[in-house]
Amino acid sequence: MPRSGPISLALPAFEGTTRKLILLNVGAFFGLLILRWLAPQLEAVLHSHLILEPLAVAHGEIWQLLTYSFVEQGILGILFGMLTLWFTGSLLEPSFGGRWLAELYLTSVIGGAILASAISFTHILGLRPDVGAAGAWSGIFGLMVAIAMIFGDQEFLLWFVLRIKAKYMVAIYILIAVALLLKQADTFNALIQLSGALCGALFVKFAPRRGLAFGLSEQYFGVRNRYYRWKRRRAARKFEVYMRKQNREVHFDKDGRYVDPDELRKNPNDKRWMN
Repeated sequence: MPRSGPISLALPAFEGTTRKLILLNVGAFFGLLILRWLAPQLEAVLHSHLILEPLAVAHGEIWQLLTYSFVEQGILGILFGMLTLWFTGSLLEPSFGGRWLAELYLTSVIGGAILASAISFTHILGLRPDVGAAGAWSGIFGLMVAIAMIFGDQEFLLWFVLRIKAKYMVAIYILIAVALLLKQADTFNALIQLSGALCGALFVKFAPRRGLAFGLSEQYFGVRNRYYRWKRRRAARKFEVYMRKQNREVHFDKDGRYVDPDELRKNPNDKRWMN
């Protein structure tokens, strides 16, 4: 059940998928810093192919739809981003599981990148497809929107000072992103954040309770079982035809299972034969 009480002042547990996502982001950040110190030219080339640039994606660099989220532009970005990811992920993961959290995060990251990249080609609000963006905030916005939808009355300490409900905190973040978008200040990054929030909301609304992977596996096994039942029914019909040619009668039910002749001769209204 969604929790509505005030959040503890203690730091949440650092574990599970939340920890893995944070370590991946921090590792990529310091890895690029070290590479910049050892080989600045190589780091510059690598950086240009890891950030999200819609024009480059259109020319085949589709890995940018994911890699941009692991490239942070500054120490404050990685600090506040990972703290937010820690708090939001630690609230969602115990209730829905690590796989669900990873799917939500990646859906927001990749879906937000696809949507924002497509919009950038319209040149609306001064957007340009040759302008790059980076950072994990598209995925974080997806997690925050999920919290607003599921744990809307949960209280947080905004910037560790102001106690506020989750739905109002997320509304503040979204309004800031909308303001940046309309003022055409860091427009593409703001668009990615809003797109990630939208994809996160769609995931929470329409994805299976146990995640996309579980839902797809259920669909796969459902199709496979229907196929096997169809084969069994077809084999049963063929066997019935064959046995009639041998002047013998056999019967199968609608699922292709053999029916004992003694069962057919029993009177359904006669209960004496039942144990």
